[in-house]
Amino acid sequence: MKLVSLFAAVGIALASQAAAQTFRAENRVTVTPQSGGLFSVPTNTSFGARGAWCAAADYAIDVLGVSDGNRLYVRNPQSSNSGPVVFGISPGSTTPAAVSGISSALRLAGSNLSINHAYQYCHDTNLINSR
Repeated sequence: MKLVSLFAAVGIALASQAAAQTFRAENRVTVTPQSGGLFSVPTNTSFGARGAWCAAADYAIDVLGVSDGNRLYVRNPQSSNSGPVVFGISPGSTTPAAVSGISSALRLAGSNLSINHAYQYCHDTNLINSR
């Protein structure tokens, strides 16, 4: 019985440690998990806003296991032209806002896209990476 408890404790510790590690999205953008299911994505990459939305969608699908029909929300917007954006899969205390442009959406808390829509921007980066 003690052995089972030990294995369970080790499994929980490893799962927690893995969840706290950074994730490299398919477009090579590094996503950093934060507390409360939030995650930070840099915007100062060569892929700009499209790369940020792609990386956020890739993280939500691969790490969080969220279906592509759910939505990504900008929880803490970009504070400068090259600052990171914090995303979540719920609006939290933000007011959901429609996206009129993907770059400007990163500067408005509550902006959101479906994960499927955001993931489509990965196709743009795949074309760039294949050159």
